[in-house]
Amino acid sequence: MVLTESAADRIKELIELKTNPLDIFGVRIGVRRRGCNGYSYVMNYAEENAVEKLDELIEQHGVKVIVDSKALLFLIGTEMDYVDNEIKAEFVFNNPNVKGECGCGESFTV
Repeated sequence: MVLTESAADRIKELIELKTNPLDIFGVRIGVRRRGCNGYSYVMNYAEENAVEKLDELIEQHGVKVIVDSKALLFLIGTEMDYVDNEIKAEFVFNNPNVKGECGCGESFTV
């Protein structure tokens, strides 16, 4: 998984907005079965002790991202970006493993 500078900057901003930002180690990325097309991405704040044995820890642009071990195969080669324009402001996952997406872009299938 690769982070763009835009995604890293937004993650830093979100962590700084937390009440106790020093307690936040980074973010945890995973996938969950839900949505109309099978899977969706999930992202939560993580503390340092949240890194489990088979998780992948990525450090790029000053940000730490934990990729959940159950999501690794879904996220191989994925680029995480942050888009902020007149229409939307959101994290975007450019995932080469995706075979289809729902119309709203909230869920995907592999």
